Amino acid sequence: MKNIKNSKQLQLFFSVFRLSACTFGGGFVIVPLMKKHFVEELGWLDEQEMLDIAAIAQSSPGAVAVNASILVGYRVSGVSGALLAVGGTVIPPLVIISVISMFYQAFRDNAIVSLVMAGLLCGVAAVIFDVVFDMLKPILQKRQLLPVLIFAGAFVAIRYFDVNMILIIFLCGMIGVLETLYDGKRKKGM
Repeated sequence: MKNIKNSKQLQLFFSVFRLSACTFGGGFVIVPLMKKHFVEELGWLDEQEMLDIAAIAQSSPGAVAVNASILVGYRVSGVSGALLAVGGTVIPPLVIISVISMFYQAFRDNAIVSLVMAGLLCGVAAVIFDVVFDMLKPILQKRQLLPVLIFAGAFVAIRYFDVNMILIIFLCGMIGVLETLYDGKRKKGM
């Protein structure tokens, strides 16, 4: 039994290590890759769990990728899994940034590196769009009006009225609390 747990923890570490080492663009890029790997390929989480993990990771302080790895690691293998997942997530960028910082001048002035970075921004935008679409799809399938209105309202408030993201998160949290209380009272009345 212990070997099975150690094997799963080893697979967890190397999975998040590989995802972190091969992604560019932060948490919004790594979350859909985590979903594909941990939900679709390994079957360690279901889609709703991953959606919840993504929501918590994005609304918690800190880097989204690190927050998501902590939650996935904890869900898969407890506290030791969370620690292994954090290590696997932070080691690759730490090494890469350390190497880049040693050669910063050469990288900064290199025209090819600048072009590659500009191209990567397009890829990151596409991945973020994919994340939004993946997160919106289950909401639309439930055919509930409130989540769609919250999504659209949050987008409009941020995009067109420059409302602070903290305020949006707070308001969405309050709406969630009120909806949960309302549903609880309604179920008690049945």
